[in-house]
Amino acid sequence: MQNVPIFSPFLDRRPKDVFSCSVVEIVEILIQQYGADVYAAFDYESTIPSTLQNSENTDWLKLANCVGVNVRTIGSFWNVLPYSFTLPSAQNAIHILPIWEPGVVASLYGMSSWNINPAFYSEALAQVFPDLNTVEKQLKVVINLLHLTGRVVGMDVVPHTDRYAEQVLANPSFFEWLQRKDDRIINHDSNLYETAAALIFEALQQMDSADPAQSLPATADVFFRHWKESDRLVALFGAVHDYNGRLERRKTIIQWLYDNGFETVPATMAPPYRGIEVDPNPAAIVIDEEGRLWRDYRIIHPQPMSRVFGPLARYRIYESKDHNANWALDFEQPVKEAWDYVCTHYNSIAENYNFDFMRGDMSHVQMRPDGVPAQPDAYYDLLGAVKTKVLQNKPYFGYFAESFMAAPGQMAFGDEYDHLEASLADTTLGDLQSEPMGTAFFVKEFARYVKVSQTRKFMPNFTIMTADKDDPRFDQFYLDGNEIRYFIGLFFEGMPSYMALGFECRDPHPQPVANEYYTKLYVFQLQQGAKATHGPYQWGNNMDLYHNLVRQKMIHSQLFSSVVRHGSNWVLEPDANGERKFIIWTTDHYLFLANMDTKAQSNEINIDEYGFGGVTTILFSTKWAFIPPSKLENGKLILDQGEGLILDIP
Repeated sequence: MQNVPIFSPFLDRRPKDVFSCSVVEIVEILIQQYGADVYAAFDYESTIPSTLQNSENTDWLKLANCVGVNVRTIGSFWNVLPYSFTLPSAQNAIHILPIWEPGVVASLYGMSSWNINPAFYSEALAQVFPDLNTVEKQLKVVINLLHLTGRVVGMDVVPHTDRYAEQVLANPSFFEWLQRKDDRIINHDSNLYETAAALIFEALQQMDSADPAQSLPATADVFFRHWKESDRLVALFGAVHDYNGRLERRKTIIQWLYDNGFETVPATMAPPYRGIEVDPNPAAIVIDEEGRLWRDYRIIHPQPMSRVFGPLARYRIYESKDHNANWALDFEQPVKEAWDYVCTHYNSIAENYNFDFMRGDMSHVQMRPDGVPAQPDAYYDLLGAVKTKVLQNKPYFGYFAESFMAAPGQMAFGDEYDHLEASLADTTLGDLQSEPMGTAFFVKEFARYVKVSQTRKFMPNFTIMTADKDDPRFDQFYLDGNEIRYFIGLFFEGMPSYMALGFECRDPHPQPVANEYYTKLYVFQLQQGAKATHGPYQWGNNMDLYHNLVRQKMIHSQLFSSVVRHGSNWVLEPDANGERKFIIWTTDHYLFLANMDTKAQSNEINIDEYGFGGVTTILFSTKWAFIPPSKLENGKLILDQGEGLILDIP
């Protein structure tokens, strides 16, 4: 990334406190820093370039520190800006979780259209800037301002939709369909989309076009093959900002399809991916608000990680063999029109809003039973194809993959590392957030990640917390060790890192607490059941953690004026056997030590043995605001439980 200072005026403020700042106060702070450039950023027809504008490759992402923001937890796109002011310069990338209108259970990952989610609109912003009277304009301005303040911004690329999304109903041939009668799939022929298209057109004829100026054609074939998608969407649903009208018309079409037993084939995860049946369990039934009864599905011959996502539909990007009689795909026959459709839409979004990178959802999906081909072509992976499309105009557009570095055959057919390289991923999430800090398993996994970072084309993340791990099931991961997680993620420059909003002052939960304290439960929006939320997201009140992390932010700001990450040099890597739990590295003029063991002190460490004789000054400890004079004597020291140290190298 270019050496542009990042503006972080609220390093010592709790995130929940910054949202009390008015729009006028935030604007005044920006003007003091940037002057007249702020006015250009507030022009939604202008584009403020990011610090990457002159970059010619995507290598920058391999050393980026990313923060994920679920906008639903903070209310609006506008609030991403003041939240970003609380982040240190090292956390230079903002990943905004899915921005589109949601579908069933209001899941952010079950997009129901290409339209921006109106729930993320800020009335307060529009009152001060009346021209910013749509959520689309507000998103554009927020990204302009994030770029002005030195950060880069990423979007989600989601390779599936809600089961009856507008994308589905306007383009039925780009999805697989099935016909269900009670608890049986009675038809899953590969050409069933033709019948689905005819049914959708029948429903449209009954309603007539949503645009009185449009005259519908005589046949479904003309409508779906010869009309532009933009015209089809208007005819089917109406004007973009007529939210209620579009929803009611979509519900009418859904009912028509439901009455005929037609659903999209649900998205799946993990081998064998294909071959589904209705789950006969009486508990696997959902009755929606319209009284419709839905059945869950299951894999016929499941493996340990197999899962079916009933409300989601994956794009039909390959033809099926034998009319899908045995659920087998023909990977030699890509549905090129569907590939082009997805890539073109995401490219438009990246261009229109000026996103700098993508986070690919479900990047671990590799459906070929024979594994990764020796010579992957342009139709190997849909997420990789989206990146390739955007790169044509944005040579710096990076790809952050949501995959977990699982063993071969577990989450994907074949080797997941090979798949990530073949799909052009720059970095991958990994799964370090899924284990308590400092266990032998954690240390061994960290060592594996370091090895991968040294031998593969993609870089694993040192992941601190993700939005989908802030859930009662994962409370045990964050009972302790949070300061040392943050310390390694912030100061180790040899790998990228990822942190989700909410980590900064997350309370320890020895027992589950109210759902409103977990960000994962705001990825969707349920009103009933064990995962329901009944009010806004509640920030934790862990002031000890908050103050300890503020100290880390401040020392980072003091020691590193540049936002450019040059990489770190290992002095002592994580132990591949998981026995030694302290690590040592250097960056610029500093020596870093970290004890990942949260239960016990380290053995005595003689830093002279590692070639650092003469080092006598401890600049910072994660444990001690005032470092005991005896902490470093004769080149030897002992790290407390979960302690990180920074030493000055003369």
